[in-house]
Amino acid sequence: MRLLAALPLLIAAVLADHEPEEVKSAARSMTAKYHNHVDYKGPTGTATAALKGHPTGKPTPTPSGCAPYWLENIKHQGVAAFNPTAGYQVFRNVKDFGAKGDGVTDDTAAIQAAISAGNRCAPGSCQSSSNTQALVYFPSGTYIISRSIIDYYITQIIGNPNCLPVLKATPDFSGFGLIDGDQYQAGGVLGFGATNVFFRQIRNFIFDMTAIPGSSAATGIHWPSSQATSIQNCVFRMSEAPNNQHQGLFLESGSAGIMNDLVFYGGLVGANLGNQQYTMRNMTFYNAATAINMLFDWGWTYESISINNCSVGLDMTSGGPTAQKVGSITFFDSSISNTPIGIKTAYDSTSQPPTAGSVILENVQLDNVPIAVQGNGGVTALQGTTGSTTIVAWGEGHAYTPNGPTTFQGNFQPPRRPGSLTQGGKYYQRSKPQYGNLPVTQFLSARDAGAIGDGIADDTNAVQNLINQASRSGKIAFFDAGTYKVTKTIKIPAGIKIVGEAYPVIMSSGDFFNDMKKPQPVVQVGRNGESGSAIEWSDMIISTQGAQAGATLIEYNLATRGTPSGIWDVHTRIGGFAGSNLQLADCPTTPTTPTPPAPINPACIAAFMSMHITKSASNLYMENNWLWTADHDIDSADNIRITIYTGRGLLIESQDGRIWLWGTAVEHHALYQYQLSGTKEVFMGQIQTETPYYQPNPNATIPFPPVKSLQDPDFIASCKGVQGNCADAWGLRVLDSEDILTYGAGLYSFFNNYSTSCSDFGNGETCQARIFELLGKKVENVWVYNLNTIGAVSMIDRDGKSLANYADNIDWFPDTIALFHT
Repeated sequence: MRLLAALPLLIAAVLADHEPEEVKSAARSMTAKYHNHVDYKGPTGTATAALKGHPTGKPTPTPSGCAPYWLENIKHQGVAAFNPTAGYQVFRNVKDFGAKGDGVTDDTAAIQAAISAGNRCAPGSCQSSSNTQALVYFPSGTYIISRSIIDYYITQIIGNPNCLPVLKATPDFSGFGLIDGDQYQAGGVLGFGATNVFFRQIRNFIFDMTAIPGSSAATGIHWPSSQATSIQNCVFRMSEAPNNQHQGLFLESGSAGIMNDLVFYGGLVGANLGNQQYTMRNMTFYNAATAINMLFDWGWTYESISINNCSVGLDMTSGGPTAQKVGSITFFDSSISNTPIGIKTAYDSTSQPPTAGSVILENVQLDNVPIAVQGNGGVTALQGTTGSTTIVAWGEGHAYTPNGPTTFQGNFQPPRRPGSLTQGGKYYQRSKPQYGNLPVTQFLSARDAGAIGDGIADDTNAVQNLINQASRSGKIAFFDAGTYKVTKTIKIPAGIKIVGEAYPVIMSSGDFFNDMKKPQPVVQVGRNGESGSAIEWSDMIISTQGAQAGATLIEYNLATRGTPSGIWDVHTRIGGFAGSNLQLADCPTTPTTPTPPAPINPACIAAFMSMHITKSASNLYMENNWLWTADHDIDSADNIRITIYTGRGLLIESQDGRIWLWGTAVEHHALYQYQLSGTKEVFMGQIQTETPYYQPNPNATIPFPPVKSLQDPDFIASCKGVQGNCADAWGLRVLDSEDILTYGAGLYSFFNNYSTSCSDFGNGETCQARIFELLGKKVENVWVYNLNTIGAVSMIDRDGKSLANYADNIDWFPDTIALFHT
């Protein structure tokens, strides 16, 4: 009987897929609705016929002025550490696999061979992998394809940014997307579980679908994805014929992520989107029937969106007024022109669920948009203009200002934007640099500096020497693919630029990082109190190996002068990967063992903190950064859950502020995910958190005692009189800080000791008592647009008192507050 009683817990502890059934159902209904796209087999024709009537019908010369890209010519010495195949190839140039890129030859098979060569993780045969990474490179050219290119796990697909390569579909093209990021298998299931698809990119391409008849249900990219994924600098060319059926993007599942610098021409729908949450910025649409169609979401942040000559700008009517499936949209610093309906919703005073369909618009310019927002039944919710106007701030949903809820639909006074956070009237934004204008001679290789990168050799000195040499010479430090084990702190000075190949890993190891009472940074950016010129750092992972109770993975001290420093696609990954000594065999779950009295496994105390932006630091731009304590073993056959203990997520103490966080996520740290303490002037665009799955067994007081100097939460004191699971990790804490502007937040608690029943819809959100805290007398000008919480009874607490209860803010799966400010 004991075993039978424990069976549900044991089953829950095994499988890592935590996508709620409601979301799976929404995804199934959307794929059924768009089955012609999902099952697209294509009309008849040949590859040669694709070019008839098109200027690419003859070999495509390399255009004059197309500069070679350093990534193509640099010596590729990267390794996949802990991959059992000798000589496994990380970098793959598609032309080395037979692709011509001449605008005539069908390159489908060659491109697919470049992606699949070696013992790689393919959809349907593998769920995920940490040691089969690949960077697949396309030189400039026009690549004819006649069926979908199937993406594999942990793959970067990169084109020459100086002259974007074209993927051009034939008229007889078949498949779900020119690139299919997660191929459907027999039985209609995705090859990879979408919420476990991490660490991949597509950038620098033109997707040309114009040879496919407009009547065909063709798709540019199929991209169900989650954290640490991105699509950047791409163009989608679709049919512009009336009633055409093309779509540029299709996403029906996942928990992501960021996209930026995309342009769409034509189509029935430019971007057809469903995901738990997303950040999308700098996207431009021309001549689509609908620029953006929302399938479902919990929260979505749009910035610098330009919609031109479409029939509908953004359609969020999915589910209709009785069963809305679009939770919330935050849309700002954007423009819509020559479009009859700007935003189309199913929301009104009687629509259900009550807070679904929440919208925030801020600084949106309209040019010849007669209806700015259309509500349920075609009623005009916000009148537009046939001339020009700007929506200063308008919204609909529930508001707490700071008390509530009040239901509103109309204009409001927006937050005060500190000038230090803006540029040209918009929040500052900056895309990941690709250094296309630099020759290969401007890059210094980690391997050339003597590093091995196999995860076994101690690479501390070689890595530090590379950084020192790059700093002295003004060149860029290039980390070849690999895992670089370090046993002392790696120090990064002001002014340096660092770029990785296929997510190289800096992995701490040894006793130096294993003293909880004397924490040490694995990577330290700037000395304490240092000021200097900007750093740029992109495409890397920082990790730990085994017990590292004193490891702070990134300590950021630099006060940057002038242009902000930037960190793009740099992630912390703690446990759950090959070589970490923190996998299933090392750190299994123990849901049936009460802890205490049972002790935790000290070998699984893997980090003190993911990232610390210290008091002296300022002027830092971060984009698409995921600070992740692994909840499952990426290399296990079924993504089996594990238990890893880490203390703190992201701590921001910058006294001078000027911090931007675009599309960041922090997950599974014991005390909190985000904590902003004594800081100011911080912008956050769609942050996302998850509480550790094991809590409250043990709760947040174990194994990390609060450190007073870090303003850690004192759960023993603050939980007095609070019912339920009070001592669970905070999603977000804001302490004595001002000008904190959050444009979208998803704070999630799915589990109670590995059981999801506490977050099942209708079960009372009993996973934990509290999730978002404001504390202190100096909390001023703190705003949150579209706060979405899951599993928490109280959505907002101020100085120990609950301001908002979930039961007053029911959405279709999360609980939503459209507008909150202090």
